[in-house]
Amino acid sequence: MHDILKKILTDENMQPVAVQIDYADWVEIERALRLGENGKQPTDLGRHIGRLDWPVDGLEYQQRVRSEWE
Repeated sequence: MHDILKKILTDENMQPVAVQIDYADWVEIERALRLGENGKQPTDLGRHIGRLDWPVDGLEYQQRVRSEWE
């Protein structure tokens, strides 16, 4: 990725509140985020829905496990 020219916007206390970048840089950032860190399209996890045969209710299991935490 190339250097991105940015303007940091501050409030009256000089605290940063926003960043302004060129639209072309934003488009490149969005493209990179869609591709993921490894440069490939993210895996569609929807194809795995309903594939796991779990003998207990998921919410019940979650509550039981969390009750074991300190």
